[in-house]
Amino acid sequence: MAVEHPVASSPAGDQTRIHDIGYRTYDGPRLGRAYARRSLYSQSLRGAYGLGRSVKSKVLPMLLFVVMCVPAAIMVAVAVATKAKDLPLDYTRYAIVMQAVISLYVASQAPQSVSRDLRFKTVPLYFSRPIETADYVRAKYAALASALFILTAAPLLVLYVGALLAKLDFADQTEGFGQGLVSVALLSVLFAGIGLVISAVTPRRGFGIAAVIAVLTISYGAVSTLQAIADEQGSTDVIPWVGLFSPTTLIDGVQSAFLGASSSAPGGIGPSHGQGVVYVLVLLGLIAACYGLLMRRYRKVGL
Repeated sequence: MAVEHPVASSPAGDQTRIHDIGYRTYDGPRLGRAYARRSLYSQSLRGAYGLGRSVKSKVLPMLLFVVMCVPAAIMVAVAVATKAKDLPLDYTRYAIVMQAVISLYVASQAPQSVSRDLRFKTVPLYFSRPIETADYVRAKYAALASALFILTAAPLLVLYVGALLAKLDFADQTEGFGQGLVSVALLSVLFAGIGLVISAVTPRRGFGIAAVIAVLTISYGAVSTLQAIADEQGSTDVIPWVGLFSPTTLIDGVQSAFLGASSSAPGGIGPSHGQGVVYVLVLLGLIAACYGLLMRRYRKVGL
């Protein structure tokens, strides 16, 4: 409570006062690092779809979400109308076919997640207390990976529900749906890591968007072209190894080797189980490298 001390020597009519405001101690609960980490995760996840932000910020992520789900709804409608015995597209193939939309989402939301903190130099404020560098990186990484998983798993759920409504074989559809979820979970973690690493390099959002698109989209186009050339020249043994150099073909190789998916490589030539082990090691290595680079970057920024 503020205490007023009138100045005795003040002339008549002078309203000068000295206010002893003082400070009040905080007696409420101290929620600690775990609560701060969860809050940062939830706010970052909401921000990935524009929730809690302006209407303009919601347009692109919501539009891309709809674009991801509409083809699945159309496939379900066709399967129901024609009384087909199977879906037109496998669950594991859907994300590969829609990789351009997924790359665009990563390019738009990864810079949004981290670039503003870098541009306005607010990162050190996060690390003042109670969270640490690892908490910030894990929350941001998990939030973008979760947002990507929602984006890629939602159309698979539409396909699965539609397949059951079309009275397709329950066991086959459930197995395919499960394999598809594993595939998009790996894709979400990998793409989120790559997008955040690239975006954390520069505080300029435009540069981050262009760089993420270049890495994810151009690499896929280049690898697909090299695989097509190798197929035309009869060098089919080279095709699986070339697939290691693009995030999309890397995921495609893992699922074709271990999840029973058909490969999108020319001629459907995917990696063998032995080559698939290499794919898994490269995938895990990339994810670990992305996390390590983010930790190194934010240790420097937070100083």
